[in-house]
Amino acid sequence: MTAPIEIGSPAPDFTLRDQNNEEVVLSSFRGKKAVLVVFYPLAFTGICTGELCRVRDELDDFQNDDVQVLTISVDSPYAHKVFSERENYRFPLLSDFWPHGGVAQLYGVFNEKTGFADRGTFLVDKDGIVRFREHNSPGDGRDAAEWLAAIKSL
Repeated sequence: MTAPIEIGSPAPDFTLRDQNNEEVVLSSFRGKKAVLVVFYPLAFTGICTGELCRVRDELDDFQNDDVQVLTISVDSPYAHKVFSERENYRFPLLSDFWPHGGVAQLYGVFNEKTGFADRGTFLVDKDGIVRFREHNSPGDGRDAAEWLAAIKSL
């Protein structure tokens, strides 16, 4: 596994499909919004669901006129559709299904042993530069308060 993208580095661009099978392009937000990119191991799992429910419950703090949330896992768009409907997520759940984990690999958070992403979080500013990052193992949940602090510091 390569090391996660460093703070101050350009965020690798990507195009992935969301839970509605629509393409989402990271660079389409450039000049308009910062983007909170949240990699998670798998849909329907306890820690992942808890982290994303925190975003759902405080969505206006995480996603607004200045910031867009993009979550990413190796699950298919079809699994994401069911997951988003079940949990009432109103933000994109992006599929890094094929090439398998390709975007997670670009960001240095793909776990070769498990075949899915670790818990990586990256805040990309309006210029496409990484301003915050964290990288946790699959079983090590994250504190979304740190994401909010990073967003407020932009």
